[in-house]
Amino acid sequence: MTSISRRTFLGSSALAAAALTTNPARAAAEPRAASGAPSPIRLGLASYTFRNFSRAQMIAWMKQLNLAGLNAKDTKDHLPIDPVAEAQAVSDYSSAGIQLHAAGAIYFPKDEDDDIRAKFEYCKRAGIQVIVAGDPIPAALPRIEKFVKEYGIRFAIHNHGPEDKIFPSPLDVLKAVHSMDPRMGCCIDVGHCARAGTDVVEAIHAAGPRLFDVHIKDLTDLSVKESQVAVGQGKMPVREIFEALVKIEYPGWVDLEYEVHGDDPMPGVTESYAYMRGVLAGMGYNPHA
Repeated sequence: MTSISRRTFLGSSALAAAALTTNPARAAAEPRAASGAPSPIRLGLASYTFRNFSRAQMIAWMKQLNLAGLNAKDTKDHLPIDPVAEAQAVSDYSSAGIQLHAAGAIYFPKDEDDDIRAKFEYCKRAGIQVIVAGDPIPAALPRIEKFVKEYGIRFAIHNHGPEDKIFPSPLDVLKAVHSMDPRMGCCIDVGHCARAGTDVVEAIHAAGPRLFDVHIKDLTDLSVKESQVAVGQGKMPVREIFEALVKIEYPGWVDLEYEVHGDDPMPGVTESYAYMRGVLAGMGYNPHA
């Protein structure tokens, strides 16, 4: 079967779920029976996954995928910076039953009040309680902390792997914020974390209550960024990650950030959620409750 026909085959959630059981090794690893216990792991979406598509298209796909949580980014018309356009986006999500739980990644390259305040106001207008921050300069962190205290919005620094000269690993984030307000913490990107040479499960335990968001993806080679695949096809220890999140009583969301096949993401996205829900079912939870 060619890769194109396989991706077409996986284009519906029903077929993607069926695909999980056609692989004996994966079926054995992820039992399909689920109890009535609601899953403590909430699966959400990073809107960058649908960066080439409009807000209306993304909302329709989120309904198809049975998703209610969104980490929105100012890409396309997902969550515009302009206040009027932003208000319309917030209204559209609310009408669709979608919760805006985080925004970002938002970048903080300046140690300046006006630049930082504008970004906190952007999130405040949308009712967002977590800023996923990309590479804030270390000199700005004390100033950012003052805004965290003023607005009551948590600040989750996103690690970006070995190419990131400031925060390659969540452990680098924790070193920078360990003595700051408890609302200064991290968003662990599991792919970038692994590529930085940091054990993802250990990073989750190290972050503990300073973990405010998780971006999940999978890699066939945990050191190679370009090896990203649908979740379940690679080497990411998904079950162990979920178990660690349950252990620390993580209250946030696990957002799929699918960065490949930007012009045709739904087959891989659908397979990723089917696999993750299979993992949760194998842990004894009802991922649909």
